[in-house]
Amino acid sequence: MKTRMYFLFGYLMTALLLLSSYPLQAQEEGNYFIVSGTVKDKQTKKKLEYVNISVPGTNVGTITNSDGEFTIKVQDSLQAKVVEISHIGYYNYRIALTGNDMVDENVMLTQNANVLEEVVVRAHDPRMLVEEAMNRIGKNYSEKPTLLTGFYRETAQKGKRYINISEAIIDVYKTPYDEDASRDRVQIFKGRALLSQKASDTLIVKLLGGPNLSLYVDIVKNPDILLDKTTLGYFSFRMEESVVMDNRPQYVISFQPQAILPYALHYGKLYIDKESLAFTRAEFNLNMEDRDKATGAILKKKPAGLRFRPVEVSFLVTYKQVNGKSYLNYIRNEVRFKCDWKRRLFSTNYAMVSEMVVTDSKDQAVNAIPYKMSFKSSQSLSDKVSDFRDENFWGSYNIIEPTESLEKAANKLRKQQE
Repeated sequence: MKTRMYFLFGYLMTALLLLSSYPLQAQEEGNYFIVSGTVKDKQTKKKLEYVNISVPGTNVGTITNSDGEFTIKVQDSLQAKVVEISHIGYYNYRIALTGNDMVDENVMLTQNANVLEEVVVRAHDPRMLVEEAMNRIGKNYSEKPTLLTGFYRETAQKGKRYINISEAIIDVYKTPYDEDASRDRVQIFKGRALLSQKASDTLIVKLLGGPNLSLYVDIVKNPDILLDKTTLGYFSFRMEESVVMDNRPQYVISFQPQAILPYALHYGKLYIDKESLAFTRAEFNLNMEDRDKATGAILKKKPAGLRFRPVEVSFLVTYKQVNGKSYLNYIRNEVRFKCDWKRRLFSTNYAMVSEMVVTDSKDQAVNAIPYKMSFKSSQSLSDKVSDFRDENFWGSYNIIEPTESLEKAANKLRKQQE
């Protein structure tokens, strides 16, 4: 019998609910063309990951994978003229559209080190800058209920081998940003999963949180993660070298724990738009100095006799400005750990990655997702497995292009199920 191991990242376990009659948002079905390619640094030729790919003037977008590759589906009805590529520290780049498929585009981004001197003026008080940005959340983010459409993927690796791949199109309902996140909900539109059937995989690693990552790690909407004014004193702040993102100069503020608490804190960097003072990006890690505290933050359940050692827990959260308001754009969470059974000499490395990119959104005629239709804490995405063999499973939905290694892994897992 296989042993199951569960993880909780400070937020609740969720599950895939495929049987729902609630009218979910869907991107417009119909005719579309595809733009695909690879994004690289013009000088170093290095492939760039997590680069924003979007249609200007719309909420349609996606992101490059870790191989720098992307595919975006553009509906004919948008009458789009260009696709825009933007990345932190680089000038924006635009691809002129023809209305037909454009594949294997080779996009070379030029680094942008031109940061206005004014950015440095307020470097003496980074904490005050963070507080000013927190005070402007109600102004800088949507004051209306918003329904986001997103693509979510989670993977688990044992060593270098994938043992679990789960993907879904999700709807994310968010109340206005001047309200708390208690009524925010996630619902699955469609999804699929592959789970290793190998007899040697006696330990099943299951991610708790899943698509709800888009609720609990939205640091602007859920201040309990980082941006709670009552806990800012737990951290020390320092101004770092500024950068340009989406052609806009950004303050970069690093933070470190300076208090000893019964639980693990985070350290990392906050990016704040110089003009609007909107949070645009956050990179942070769980502090691993006290392994017991770090374990308590992420591990919900494990088999007796199993030793668990966390190695790294990291988060990346980005926001994108559309028509003067900032919206959640991309979330990524990586968890790396070691496991070994007592009386065994060697441990096994595991890695879990979950990511969600917003591919469309609307703030008109938005209905809340009923609680009964949303994810529940007792379920997980990988509990529901649908057919991974349908090559047209996603239809006109935008996704994060799978890397070559992930595609090979999916093929191997599919063969195990045949």
